[in-house]
Amino acid sequence: MSEVVQNPMRGPNPFKVGVFSANADGGLSFTTVPERWTAQWDDVQRAAVIADQGGLDFFLPIARWKGFGGATNAREWSFETFTFAAALAAVTRRIALFMTVHVPLVHPIYAAKALATVDHVSHGRAGLNIVCGWNPDEFAMFGTKLSETPYVQAAEWTEILTRLYNDPAPLDFAGQFYQLKQAVSKPAALQSPRPVTMNAAFGPPGRDFAAQYCDYLFTTFTDIDTGRQHIDDVRTRAAKVGRDVGVYTVAHVVCRETEREARDYYDYYSRDHADEAALDYHMKQKQGFSKSHEDDAYRLYRQRFAAGTGSYPLVGTPEQIVEQMVRMHEAGFGGAALTFVNYVEELPFFCERVVPLMRERGLRVE
Repeated sequence: MSEVVQNPMRGPNPFKVGVFSANADGGLSFTTVPERWTAQWDDVQRAAVIADQGGLDFFLPIARWKGFGGATNAREWSFETFTFAAALAAVTRRIALFMTVHVPLVHPIYAAKALATVDHVSHGRAGLNIVCGWNPDEFAMFGTKLSETPYVQAAEWTEILTRLYNDPAPLDFAGQFYQLKQAVSKPAALQSPRPVTMNAAFGPPGRDFAAQYCDYLFTTFTDIDTGRQHIDDVRTRAAKVGRDVGVYTVAHVVCRETEREARDYYDYYSRDHADEAALDYHMKQKQGFSKSHEDDAYRLYRQRFAAGTGSYPLVGTPEQIVEQMVRMHEAGFGGAALTFVNYVEELPFFCERVVPLMRERGLRVE
């Protein structure tokens, strides 16, 4: 029997931090600087090992199938996330490893088998990010369209996956989207009743889905005070179904010895060298189909989209960044998924300088 390691997402750190989008070129940025992340496999593996050894809690990929055009065609180069997580499970020891799956494009029986495989390879460190998709141009590649009721399908999908692990008999299922006869998937995942799950949702249907079926919801915000409103909303929805859902956010990081260095580099890569055409296409598609950000964000925070796809900026010295994280934690956030212009070049400084300060401020105990 495999030795089961506690998934760090269930560990004691009050404010968990992880690496986001390292499986795709550019990470979350739309920049043309020469050091931009190209997501070559050896670099991805190196980043995962740095994060693992540096004490970070999770490694979270995006699911992308098509690029955003422009000079870089950002995100078209991206690794599929089930095989990605399985490979990283073999070279890491403690960090949680998520997979991100588009519900309409992956059958739940296949997902159950693949997810359980990663959970066994990692000895219980697997996690699943359940998303429904938002870019119709990507779905057209598969000959399908965005669903008008995506979270109805996601609910069936998640129920099937969980029951495949836990029902003692083969599963018959008659739903709106799935009709199964005598379905089985062995082995079950090591984590019970299933590996940890998350969803990145902003609109009411997505949040209702997360409240009922997920352990964590990742959301964006324009400022931390506004973030408190999102947390209250999610907690209220979860309480109505007798659950407690952790709320996380996403941030892009520029951490330097001085604030001036950090601010100068932030402007250099996200304003002076933004991939404007790719940024325009991405923002148009996001605003039209995703509902992932507050409406004002697209008008007021263009640089944030160039720097980190509209996520919150953590720009400054190690002390300033930890102070911002303290404010996030005090607002009620359970953690943050972080992106960098170049993960391999920037993660060592973050782990060496920021993580110890997080311990001093009570954000971490491990």
